[in-house]
Amino acid sequence: MSRTKPSFFQLVGYCLGKRLPDSMLDWVRNDLAGPGATRRLMLRVLIPAVLVLAPFWLIPTTLYVHLSMTVPILIPFVYFSHALNKIWRRHMLRVHGLNPSLVDALARERDAAKHQSYIDRFGPRPDSAELGTHDI
Repeated sequence: MSRTKPSFFQLVGYCLGKRLPDSMLDWVRNDLAGPGATRRLMLRVLIPAVLVLAPFWLIPTTLYVHLSMTVPILIPFVYFSHALNKIWRRHMLRVHGLNPSLVDALARERDAAKHQSYIDRFGPRPDSAELGTHDI
């Protein structure tokens, strides 16, 4: 019997960058490129950080000291998990043999009407604009 969702230990390995079996590719595709993918990845980074910082809150001291011990460490976790989110999701799609451009699929669907409106108003974009090359 092939599984379509990872077990707890498979999920932990997956969060650390391991490849899941091919029977779970639909789950991986939805996890990395489906609705809520950014939020899920940020939570996966935040949970271990909070678990590591939680013992600092057991030290008997003031709220100010607790915050000054944990927040400066937690802020970079949140910042970098957001900044590197798409990069990590593209990497994991490649690891599983999926198309990395799936990361932007929801944004393309969401913005399709805007792009079509632009084309209707100004005409199609020149080929050089799509490639990011500019004539100077």
